[in-house]
Amino acid sequence: MTIRMNNVGIVVEDLATTVKFFEALGLELEGQTMVEGEWAGRVTGLGDQRVEIAMMRTPDGHSRLELSRFIEPAVVADHRRAPVNALGYLRVMFELDDLDTALARIEPYGAELVSTEVVRFEDVYRLCYVRGPEGILLGLAEALR
Repeated sequence: MTIRMNNVGIVVEDLATTVKFFEALGLELEGQTMVEGEWAGRVTGLGDQRVEIAMMRTPDGHSRLELSRFIEPAVVADHRRAPVNALGYLRVMFELDDLDTALARIEPYGAELVSTEVVRFEDVYRLCYVRGPEGILLGLAEALR
């Protein structure tokens, strides 16, 4: 059996701002579309639905992030500010070649460090957690080569 991760999905309220945030981080907009109808609801278990989707990809083409804005049915829960020890919490980790530049590029979009500093893990990585637009939690890592 072969397995490959296709994408990670995040539901957002402001799709345009979130797309711009991830573009500033270095991801590319692969495409944007509306997903709707009974067939989609059979997949998600939500019934008839209308969802605006933006697919972002890393420049190497190996990883994707699916951003979804639900029009119908309405969003039923909000986990955007859940702490990292909450059950089912979501964090996406990106490895970058220049962490400081990435932080400067995403700061205008509201990105804030979760802690007070970027930390060093031995001689392997510089790491931090960042909250982006809508409280999206990202891990950012720079390999120390």
